[in-house]
Amino acid sequence: MSTEEHAPGQPSGADPGHEDPYAHALKDGHGPLHMRRTDGGVLSSEVDRWCAAPDPADMSVLRRCEGAVLDIGCGPGRLVTALGALGHVALGIDISRTAVARTADTGGAALCRSVFERLPGEGLWNTALLMDGNIGIGGDPPALLERIGGLVAPGASLLLVEAAARDVDEHLHVRFDDGRGHLGPPFPWARVGVAALRRKAAATGWHPGDHWAVGDRHFLELRRRSGARPARGRGQGSARPR
Repeated sequence: MSTEEHAPGQPSGADPGHEDPYAHALKDGHGPLHMRRTDGGVLSSEVDRWCAAPDPADMSVLRRCEGAVLDIGCGPGRLVTALGALGHVALGIDISRTAVARTADTGGAALCRSVFERLPGEGLWNTALLMDGNIGIGGDPPALLERIGGLVAPGASLLLVEAAARDVDEHLHVRFDDGRGHLGPPFPWARVGVAALRRKAAATGWHPGDHWAVGDRHFLELRRRSGARPARGRGQGSARPR
């Protein structure tokens, strides 16, 4: 699916007269904000939750974190800040400058960087996080899982992933929509349920572990297999993580 495709009846490019809908929602701290599929469907984006304090589902993940933690697609930084309060060294990365600025405002450390760019501490992180659907970054979950394999410490590392609530495995293109006619540019994304995530993890050197749910949110623990080869990096990803 081309990144130039768009939803029926919508313009193909970003609205030049309006701030990026994602950045605007983060500045406001609330929605509405949606991910409009280029095939016409709409996915909800929980910006109000992202901008709030960690909820019980988030805490069920943070309590499993070990050592130094890299939050990939950290958004406004609720998890990075909470990890610091729990005594972890934590760094968030996000390609949105607004997200990085908001993380810093809450006392967290973050860099405006794609996961596919060079990052601090490559091969040393003990835990990596892919929360809020960020397994979809770049629209290619296997490539993302392989890349993270090169970021974490070999033989002693943990990846905690939030999966889709439904048993789904799809690649798509989406754009942020503020519900008032303002659209961001299209970018590749993916949605992966627990079963598909287990398959992709096993194929990319990760050992699937515990699966748990809090409400309608599902999580999977992955461990790096001993002897798994770190993946090579690739060019900067084009997805806009949260």
